[in-house]
Amino acid sequence: MGYWVVGAAGESEGQLTQIVDGGPMALVMGAEGTGLRRLTREVCDALVAIPMCGQIESLNVSVATGVLLFDLQSKRGALGSSAQHEGRI
Repeated sequence: MGYWVVGAAGESEGQLTQIVDGGPMALVMGAEGTGLRRLTREVCDALVAIPMCGQIESLNVSVATGVLLFDLQSKRGALGSSAQHEGRI
């Protein structure tokens, strides 16, 4: 259907910045603790992880989703257009 299907997997070596192209994307998040199921991983076009530093090993799914969506929007330049829109309100 023209969507790039990207799964979030903590053990992945890929990063969202490597695949952002501006086209339609479906971001797939796994369950907290167990992550993405094997079959779900297999249908994803790419797997990405959030770069982490320090002692933190993982984030809960809502926080991870927010971080990835923010990163995606910033890479696509949507945050600047959002700020312009807010300035008009």
